[in-house]
Amino acid sequence: MSIFEELESNVRSYSRSFPVTFVRSKNACLYTENGVRYIDFLAGAGALNYGHNPSVLKTALVDYIECDGITHGLDMQTQAKREFLEGLKQYILAPRNMDYRVQFTGPTGTNAVEAAMKLARKVTGRENIVAFTNGFHGVSLGALAATGNQHHRGAAGVSLNGVTHMPYDGYLGDDIDTTAYFEKVLCDPSSGLDFPAAVIVETIQGEGGATAASFEWLEKLAALCKSYDILLIVDDIQAGCGRSGTFFSFEEAGISPDIITLSKSLSGYGLPLSIVLFKPELDQWEPGEHNGTFRGNNLAFVTAAASFSHFWADNRFSQEIGRKAAMVKGTLTALCLELSGHELSHRGRGLMQGLNCARGDLAAVIAAECFRRGLIIETSGAHDEVLKILCPLTIEHDTLKEGLNILTEAVRQVCQAVAPEPSEEDYFEGLRLVS
Repeated sequence: MSIFEELESNVRSYSRSFPVTFVRSKNACLYTENGVRYIDFLAGAGALNYGHNPSVLKTALVDYIECDGITHGLDMQTQAKREFLEGLKQYILAPRNMDYRVQFTGPTGTNAVEAAMKLARKVTGRENIVAFTNGFHGVSLGALAATGNQHHRGAAGVSLNGVTHMPYDGYLGDDIDTTAYFEKVLCDPSSGLDFPAAVIVETIQGEGGATAASFEWLEKLAALCKSYDILLIVDDIQAGCGRSGTFFSFEEAGISPDIITLSKSLSGYGLPLSIVLFKPELDQWEPGEHNGTFRGNNLAFVTAAASFSHFWADNRFSQEIGRKAAMVKGTLTALCLELSGHELSHRGRGLMQGLNCARGDLAAVIAAECFRRGLIIETSGAHDEVLKILCPLTIEHDTLKEGLNILTEAVRQVCQAVAPEPSEEDYFEGLRLVS
């Protein structure tokens, strides 16, 4: 029995899917203690957009530590925080004409979501928050109430209140505009919907199966919120920091959220850091009204500031992401056509794409076969039926191609060994032949 099995809680999950011990990592590759190399299509569940140990960020971090820079400073002013805020303004907010205040929350994404929902309730005086089917916003109680997945919700042990779930884009079929349904229940005083303080939405649902809302749907949702004086919160924790191709995942939709949550890849180095951005008129906190010991990770400030100036000084990085995203989409689309009898389909956009296998058992077997071949990839979706590609945005072209080839061969092998699900036409044709 290993020390992990002896002492670590049963709650561990990724280590069960990838049961090896890693000792070294660089950009898009992980290496085990036995020297085996794995291509990483998980990237810390989206926390490593710039890859493992990016050299430019590592140099900045090591230099800061060697100079005895402040490591922990509560929410006090430090040089590292100043440079983070200056970089955020210069490279991210100002070029996009975004005027937002910055709140440093606890270090994880769910802390940011809790703060965002709490602020929305404080500002509006209303309690209810509208979230969407298959959304994931964290597993602390407030954020968990907005999370759709029953596996996570069931672990709460208490009732989860204050959130109403609405159907996400496409949830009721491609021909049904779910924002029209949302507006219908908003207008009906007998619908049972308590008028919300805010709507919280992921423009691309990560744990929900790499499902991307259309820009048209997002525009309608934003207009609806504005028309009814409801705050719009965009949870950009997984889809942000370039994952969609632009720094914020909502940029191409042309919307202006009232509140934005960021975490995961914000530090650029896998160091915990979360913030909430909100429009200045919403800054109605009293000093210390929402606090925490780890509101400012100065080491993360250093690497985040370096990531802003290195990756986001111009549009070259976004263009690079776009080229790689097209490569992924092309591979997945071709695979769906090749194996059309197995009901495979493509999901997502940017470098947050997925292969919907329709069946969770099939996706699980494919993921295991990928790991056997040297590729780390996870499943997501309501039934874990989607293989989700979250490779580092900085992945080398040849490494991306190698990883996609492994995925392709694994899908082919597993699908060829499993009979495709019969269609309704096949079923009735079978009955006709039997009779």
